[in-house]
Amino acid sequence: MIKLSPSILAANFSSLGDEIAKIKDADYVHIDVMDGHFVPNITFGPGVVKCIRKTTELVFDVHLMIENAEKYVDDFLNAGADIITVHYESNMDYEYIKNKVKEKGKKLGLSIKPKTDVSVLKDYLSDLDMVLIMSVEPGFGGQKFMEESLEKIKMVRQMDKNIDIEVDGGIGLDNVKKVVDAGANVIVAGSAVFGAKDVSKTVLEFKKF
Repeated sequence: MIKLSPSILAANFSSLGDEIAKIKDADYVHIDVMDGHFVPNITFGPGVVKCIRKTTELVFDVHLMIENAEKYVDDFLNAGADIITVHYESNMDYEYIKNKVKEKGKKLGLSIKPKTDVSVLKDYLSDLDMVLIMSVEPGFGGQKFMEESLEKIKMVRQMDKNIDIEVDGGIGLDNVKKVVDAGANVIVAGSAVFGAKDVSKTVLEFKKF
């Protein structure tokens, strides 16, 4: 069974606590942090993470789409992040981030953009708890799933049979099966969950895969 990580990027920001309550049967809460530099959008900071941490026991899956993530990793860990995922393509002090996450007993993920070759992950796999394959260009929600991502998922699964493989971008109930069949076991869904008429029911539908 997959782990479902609904992305609050697609939620109603004016009532995040209520929105998160609707996904109580999910596994994670996916929190996309954007800085307007690494990606052309600005979203949540540690203050928001700290506030919503009080509303749920779900795992906080924090995806840092930012430059110089080492400057902020302590703040996000202290705010309640359970998983910290950084981008291979970003400017960052990877060793510092890795050490801080491990010191706190939390999980470390590394993400790659659609145009980045999966071979870059080889030197990092021994450190990582999770690899995040972006199946859209990062920065905005609601984009169409890139089919070529399926091959990347298969390649990462061949490289490591046990690591969590998370996929983010354009996933809905209509295409999640082929993503899972390719080898992914953590699914990010934003619009497909929070844009549904019945959010709670949609979470349970995803969890059948």
